[in-house]
Amino acid sequence: MIEVENLVKWYGQTLAVDNLNFTIPRGQIVGFLGPNGAGKTTTLRMLTGYLPPTSGRVTLDGHDVLTDSLRARAKIGYLPESTPLYPEMRVEEYLHYRGKLHRMDRDTRRRRIDTVCDQCGLAQVRRRLIGQLSKGNKQRVGLAQAMLHEPPVLILDEPTAGLDPNQITHVRELIDQLRGEHTIILSTHILPEVERLADRLMVIAGGAIVAQGTPEELRSSVSAGSRILIEVNAQPQDVSKALGQVSGVKQVETATNDGWCRATVTPKDNADPREAIGQTALHHGWTVREMRYETASLEQFFVQVTAQQGRAATEDAA
Repeated sequence: MIEVENLVKWYGQTLAVDNLNFTIPRGQIVGFLGPNGAGKTTTLRMLTGYLPPTSGRVTLDGHDVLTDSLRARAKIGYLPESTPLYPEMRVEEYLHYRGKLHRMDRDTRRRRIDTVCDQCGLAQVRRRLIGQLSKGNKQRVGLAQAMLHEPPVLILDEPTAGLDPNQITHVRELIDQLRGEHTIILSTHILPEVERLADRLMVIAGGAIVAQGTPEELRSSVSAGSRILIEVNAQPQDVSKALGQVSGVKQVETATNDGWCRATVTPKDNADPREAIGQTALHHGWTVREMRYETASLEQFFVQVTAQQGRAATEDAA
């Protein structure tokens, strides 16, 4: 559905996007992550045809974004980070205007406006002036116009910006409902949000893709990211000594909590010593109040991979 080949963007002497190559199949939700200034928004603008690349090629459903721009853009619904709206228009009026730009006939416009207003939670404000709406409702209008013409591709840049927790949940459920029907690129700083929704993640830093894969694949690649927490009725020094001798255990840290010893066990690479830890506790006659395995978070992965990219950029500059 989306193919990007050798995409480059220079702003004067500044390289904003550095030779991106990726393919997104039809129906997939892809999370697009990166720190501020990484090149995310520049990349999204090139994908939509709003910004020409310095070099490289973008095709949407077989249509080149530059040489076949009108057909390519007709395939896209775009919600930019700062949604451009006409404050003097009513919501319904603005959506009719957007529908006319997409050459939708009156009956189709009416049907689709009813649908997107219901999907985006705009039914109660559809006849109000956009300028009188809250920031959250303006964001909903932006999402509605992106979905209006039923595009096969949705590119959403910070779609939940300005929304309250209930509204964020509603938008998240809406995006999940669109799974399979649309190919969706979701750019956001809210990592738990993209982790719940995305089939695949791409992390961009310094204008280049530094990692991609499923959320689980990226979490599992974090060095020293997993740990085992166990709480037993024993002396901390005894727990530290016994668990430190368990095969597959790299490090043990202990602390007391209401008379119980709480141990944080870091396993060696690719090791899962939970069974051996349980047998050790049984052998010593300890009562186990809790034991759980915590995998690395997406936030840990994001911090680690972008920090590595930052150090590499500093070394290159030196």
